[in-house]
Amino acid sequence: MANPLDTDAGTELFKHYETEYQLVQADLVQKLDQIAELSGEPRKAALSAAERALEEADELLGQMQVEKQNVPSAQRAAINRRLRDYKTDVDGYRRKLRTLADDRSALFGGRYTDNPGSSSGDAHFEQRQQLLAGTDRLDRSTQRLKASQALANETEAIGASTLAQLQQQRETIDHTTRVLYESEGYVDRSIKSLRGIARRMATNRVITIAIITVLVLLIIAVIFSKFR
Repeated sequence: MANPLDTDAGTELFKHYETEYQLVQADLVQKLDQIAELSGEPRKAALSAAERALEEADELLGQMQVEKQNVPSAQRAAINRRLRDYKTDVDGYRRKLRTLADDRSALFGGRYTDNPGSSSGDAHFEQRQQLLAGTDRLDRSTQRLKASQALANETEAIGASTLAQLQQQRETIDHTTRVLYESEGYVDRSIKSLRGIARRMATNRVITIAIITVLVLLIIAVIFSKFR
């Protein structure tokens, strides 16, 4: 059986990744819409930014796929449908980005030529954009790790509080058990005392009956001796 704490934590972490994916998705859609209106260097920068957003969306979908295993089974079917829709959307964004990137006349503007080695500045620009993309991905990954760590710390605090409450309840149960044992001892002693009293009462009754019998016999003997 899955630990309820793990299950709750898994659900919260999945929601965190899903919310972050939806933000990235909205940003990616906006970037793709802007690319069609740009050309030259601004278009290159926008394409690189959209590519980074697409990579981040893929990473978040991967995280959501992993965390799905920790979500309660009752919610997993709906989550699977949402993940399929998200993957379909990402595939569509990837095709659109590829189409936009293949439009070289818009990408290079008036500098476009069939000679691939016509501009050495483009290579430096691409390298710079790749470096920036790597830095941005690293920053976003760091932020996600920090958010995950904060969630893990919160879950750990909840777990520690729950353990403390369980420990307190255990001590209460142990105390109650000791009181019950002591009460049982008192009851046993009371039963023994009552049995002793009952035995003494029975003995006193026998003695009383014996004395009465002796007195009656003496009275009968006295009366009998007077009438002889």
